[in-house]
Amino acid sequence: MLKAIIFDCDGVIVDSEPHHLKAFQIILEAEGIVLTKEAYYEKYLALDDKGLFEALLLAHHRPVDNKILKRLILKKMPIYKKLSEEKLFLYPGVVNFVKKAVGNYHLAIASGAFRGEIKFALDQGGIRSAFPVIVSAQDVRQGKPHPESYLTALAKLNKLLRTEPPISSSECVVIEDSLHGLQSARDAGMKCLAVCSSYPRDILEKQADRVVDNLTEIEPHDLEAL
Repeated sequence: MLKAIIFDCDGVIVDSEPHHLKAFQIILEAEGIVLTKEAYYEKYLALDDKGLFEALLLAHHRPVDNKILKRLILKKMPIYKKLSEEKLFLYPGVVNFVKKAVGNYHLAIASGAFRGEIKFALDQGGIRSAFPVIVSAQDVRQGKPHPESYLTALAKLNKLLRTEPPISSSECVVIEDSLHGLQSARDAGMKCLAVCSSYPRDILEKQADRVVDNLTEIEPHDLEAL
């Protein structure tokens, strides 16, 4: 029985990946590292800021420690904020889907973005109140593809609801756009709906339980079939 729907944010709720990519490119260029669009979508999409900077620095044989990573993350944050405030689009069907799901299922966010970025995105659609649980990059030690973010979201939902028995992973469906995110959800024991905002359908179909172009194609209760 479906009890909870857990959403990724970037690439599912808002079209923010181009802004993240641009911000990463600006910061990395200053470090003498080139990040192409192709490499970003193939290798690094859905990594949180710490994970991406760490991966790129190691790939280019640069020193890595928490001080260096913190410096890069803090430099990226205002660039992304400026870009998203100038233009940030919600994907088709998201707001209606969320409004239909509220009251019928428990909703949560599990994202590699920072909490302020997630709240800003939700506010653009007037749907922040629909998500009593938000798990951000600050809430986990290991970002996607590790399952920690989805397991943490479920644990927070159960702590909030205090139902007996608690909601299990098998009673959750995740909505994702990335391969790292799908792996994270699967390893958390959850079913996955993928949207084709970042990868083509034929790639997503290999890892997701169902694939749609966007959320206009599906109703929340349709996820019960998964």
